[in-house]
Formats: sequence, structure tokens, C-alpha cells
Amino acid sequence: MRITLPDTCLVVLIGVTGSGKSTFARRHFAPTRVLSSDQFRAMLADDENDQSVTAEAFETLHYVAGKRLAAGRLTVVDATNVQQHARAALVALARAHDVLPVAIVLDTPESVCWERTAARPDRDFGRNVVRRQHQALRRSLGGGGLRREGFSGGVFVVTDPADVAVDYKRLHNDRRDLAGPFDIVGDVHGCHAELVELLTRLGYTVRPDGAAHPDGRTAVFVGDLVDRGPDTPAVLKLVMGMVAAGTALCVSGNHEDKLLRKLRGRNVRVSHGLAETLAQLEAAPAGFAGTVEPFLSGLISHYGRFRIRRLFIGKIPHFSLIGILQMIFDDSLIRLRQQSRSCIHRSGNANRRRRRRV
Repeated sequence: MRITLPDTCLVVLIGVTGSGKSTFARRHFAPTRVLSSDQFRAMLADDENDQSVTAEAFETLHYVAGKRLAAGRLTVVDATNVQQHARAALVALARAHDVLPVAIVLDTPESVCWERTAARPDRDFGRNVVRRQHQALRRSLGGGGLRREGFSGGVFVVTDPADVAVDYKRLHNDRRDLAGPFDIVGDVHGCHAELVELLTRLGYTVRPDGAAHPDGRTAVFVGDLVDRGPDTPAVLKLVMGMVAAGTALCVSGNHEDKLLRKLRGRNVRVSHGLAETLAQLEAAPAGFAGTVEPFLSGLISHYGRFRIRRLFIGKIPHFSLIGILQMIFDDSLIRLRQQSRSCIHRSGNANRRRRRRV
């Protein structure tokens, strides 16, 4: 059995006492990555079996796990985790740090778990404890329940621990290979001329189908490229070319999401500038509109990891990465905000004048 994990994630080991979780963790993960509930009980009470400090042990475990996840480090939680509420807290912790939670279940027969537990002199509870845990585990595995709980990084049920190989993959939103400098641009809204001017002021060489910076800067478009402005197709052509050439990253905004649903034939309300975008795409050169849907469908919702050296920010009224990126500002911030506001303000004034004439 091959288990492929995101190279940064929260791995939740699930299994009855005696199922082999700790042995599995030692075999497949570095000891610094594994946070064991027994270990935290021992640190607090000098006895890993002291149940009186269980609440404090898990509070401390979650705190340390959060610090590791905030630092972008894969973390493994070694505890029974057969109860849904225990898993829910860990899923919430993973989401709070924008990493995927992964469940690895050690599905060991109850009789084997009890045999191992009974052979340990430090475990003095009866078989009924193991039986209750096993019943809770069976309920958790029934009907795909673990997947519904939010283990979006995967659910792996291990019945033969000796036949397991663990490897890793980098997620699409992990761009630690990029160190910047970055230029963050938001809310272009179809204003092509102003986008060209903004990129030119930042030092980019701009062409109709792309732009590049002589110093290797990377533009990051944080959504709302389309709608409202006078030339959405030209904006899309420019940004699509930059993304294809590797000189820009782009995430999807609510306007891109709505346009994509419309292009796929979904029933959406044509408002907030979508009508203008559809008319402009219809008037665009033959074949261009057909390239827009694949581009939009390939956009992800966020990039979670960068190595930041320097960063400039344009107009971003709603910036989902603000809590993820460590941002470094200079006096260009005000200048870029003023520059990127101008197109939207002029477009808004023109719309108001049209409404008054009607």
C-alpha cells in the first residue's frame, strides 16, 4: 500500500490502543514530527498513563502542533482519535493553518489490540476499554464518515502495516520555489490600459500577450480580473500570457468564478458587470473565448506558501492571502493603490452617467 502525503500536512493517526500507531509512526516519520498524547501526558505528570492530565496534555499537543503547522512543517498526531470530536478539533486546527488534514487508520483486529495491551504491565485497564474504542472506530469507518469529516488530504486504512510505503508530493499552491520580489495586483476589473500602465511603472516590459520584468519580479493577481471595465478580453490575454510564461501567478476571484459558471452553461444572474464581459468576449477575435474557460478552470483559490523577500501591493479591498503572507511595504503602496483605483472610479462614474441618461 502506498500512502502519498502532501509535504506539509497534518497527519492524524487513528486506531485502538495496541493497534500499532506508535510503531507505525516510528517506522515512517522522523521523531521530531510525531506528537504523541502519551508523550505529553508524561511531560506533564511524569507518567504517560496518568489520565488526570489528559485535557492539559491535548491542549499542549494542539498548541505545539499549531506552531509546527504555522512554520510549514509536517506534523503527525499519535493518539487513539477514535472519537469524532477529537478528530474534529484536529481538522479545525489544520484548516486554521491552511494545510490539509490526512487520516491514517490502523485497522487492527480487536483481539490483537487486546493481546498487545494485556502484555504491557503499565496498562491496567480492562478489555472493555479496547472493545469500546474498537466499536467507535467501526462507526467512524462506516459509510465513508471520515471523508465527510473533512480529511481532504486523504483517508488511508491500513490493515497490514508491514506493506506500507509513504512518499510525499508538493501541492499546487506550494510555491516555496519562488522568493520574489512580488507585485500583488487586485481588482483589475477589465481595465486593460490602467493595468499596462501599472505594470510599466513597476518596470515590466509589456506585450499584448504577456509581460516580464528584467529583474525577475513575479506579479500575483489576486482575483477579479473581469467585469465592469472596458476591455476584459485584453486583460485576460495579458494575464494568461504572463501565467503561461511563469512571470505571474493568479488566483480566482468571485467574478472569475461566476464567469466560469456562465461559460459552462450554468444558470447565473447576469449582473455586476458580467453582461459587459460576455459582450466583449463575443466580440473578441475568433477562438479567444474558447481559451478563457480552460484558464479560469485551472485557477486555484489561494497560494499558501512563498519565501518573501520584497513585496509591492496594488489595490486589494479583500485580500484572502493577507493572513498567510508576511508582507513588506514601502512608499510604493500608496502610489500603486492610487494608480489602480483610477480605472474603477472612472468606470463607475461612466456607469452612473449612463444610468442618469436612461
